[in-house]
Amino acid sequence: EEFDRLRWVELKHGRVAMLAVVGFLVGEAVEGSSFLFDAQITGPAISHPAQIPDGWDALIVTLIGAAEAQRAQIGWVDPADASYDQPGLLRDDYYPGDIGFDPLGIRPEDPEELDLMITKELQNGRLAMLAAAGFLAQEAVDNLGIVEHFQVSMIERADFGL
Repeated sequence: EEFDRLRWVELKHGRVAMLAVVGFLVGEAVEGSSFLFDAQITGPAISHPAQIPDGWDALIVTLIGAAEAQRAQIGWVDPADASYDQPGLLRDDYYPGDIGFDPLGIRPEDPEELDLMITKELQNGRLAMLAAAGFLAQEAVDNLGIVEHFQVSMIERADFGL
């Protein structure tokens, strides 16, 4: 029980980190050319949330809350049906990470292949957690975006013939 819960937590955080890494790169790459918010959001990705117009943050929090509520209903036993000493009890028929969302139909039917796929997802999620932490730290240190770092690095190599 505890292992399944911890595995699900790690898988969820890995999925969020994978989205965060993509968000860092895409958000900075389309800076100034996006149709959203009249292309007014600029600078490193860590400064983007503060630049979102009022009201959008409430919408974002509402959407995240709805997604979390649905996920909890799928995977967790209703607290009224669980004993007081077992908070966060997972359903017996619930496989950690399987919330039934598979629009591309890539979920394997074979349990062994599913375990292998989820293990790969865990490994990629761990890498993404490290990458997101590195992106946050780098942008906080020098206030340059990650995409800017790639560009500066390429310019330095060209200048020094590396």
